[in-house]
Amino acid sequence: MGTYILRRLLLIIPTLVGIMIVNFTLTQFVPGGPIEQIIARIEGSGDVFENFAGSGTDLEELGNNSDYQGARGLPPDFIAELEKEFGFDKPPVERFLNMMWNYIRFDFGESYFRSIGVLELLVEKLPVSISLGLWSTLIAYLVSIPLGIRKAINDGSAFDTWTSGAIIVAYAIPGFLFAILLLVLFAGGSYWQIFPLRGLTSDNWESLSLIGKVLDYFHHIALPIIASTIASFATLTLLTKNSFLDEINKQYVITAKAKGLAEKRVLYSHVFRNAMLIVIAGFPSMFLGVFVGQSLIIETIFSLDGLGRLGFEAAIARDYPVVFGTLYFFGLIGLLIGILSDLMYVFVDPRIDFESRET
Repeated sequence: MGTYILRRLLLIIPTLVGIMIVNFTLTQFVPGGPIEQIIARIEGSGDVFENFAGSGTDLEELGNNSDYQGARGLPPDFIAELEKEFGFDKPPVERFLNMMWNYIRFDFGESYFRSIGVLELLVEKLPVSISLGLWSTLIAYLVSIPLGIRKAINDGSAFDTWTSGAIIVAYAIPGFLFAILLLVLFAGGSYWQIFPLRGLTSDNWESLSLIGKVLDYFHHIALPIIASTIASFATLTLLTKNSFLDEINKQYVITAKAKGLAEKRVLYSHVFRNAMLIVIAGFPSMFLGVFVGQSLIIETIFSLDGLGRLGFEAAIARDYPVVFGTLYFFGLIGLLIGILSDLMYVFVDPRIDFESRET
């Protein structure tokens, strides 16, 4: 197993490099870079992207005066100084190699527009995204596993039918739409002001007791967790049900029942471990799905100051150190969690041996 883990760890390096190459290349063709953002602010022209909506003649005139649209009144020396400050005076290949060398040492540089280190920003925003991903995954498992087991035991019954319909409808509702619906209904939109509209804590957080802080935290995070969890119920519940059905129909279960063992003992002593292999081992992957996939939408809608929202705002502002730092971090976490998923398989069922399967 040690050789397999080492091989997977070594594969992280080329995978991360490939991810960064693709995204770095794409940014070279995206208009409205950080220098144009600064020029737009200095010129007072508002949104930098408005400069790309002009006529062909205007663009041609701007091209004759400067490489940057919107730099009419700025001296070339100032533009050159900006390029040097942001590192754009170097060829793209050199900039990429320098960036990757720094990232390997976890030196993500400093944000262009926030005057703070990217690593500090990531550490500051990380707890919010982890809280959202962890609680959403735990609640999904606590609800879906018992529900899936009951559906498997009562396969084909009225309970199985109506619960299947309910979770499929929940799965079909887009996460962002459900999040907005929760805000409208329970966060003072048009009906009830039961939950806070934004943030993870109240303004008087520091003055609250320990119990008060815990209650305040769950009061704020309740709606985001529900919104990010609702779509996970369907997949996990049906996966649990199908896993149990597959095991229940196997010969060893029939033999155990024929020996006179109680149904509950057969179910939880024999079936449970085999059926839950794929369900439990998928915990890291499910957490990653919420942590990465849902973080952007949920954090933006509920105004949570996490990594997803940080990456989105950085992309809009063309804050490339934050964009690439967030991307590198998400990629690294995703690859490590992939290895953790394999280890979970071995933990749940020691009979699994990835090394022998590869040879």
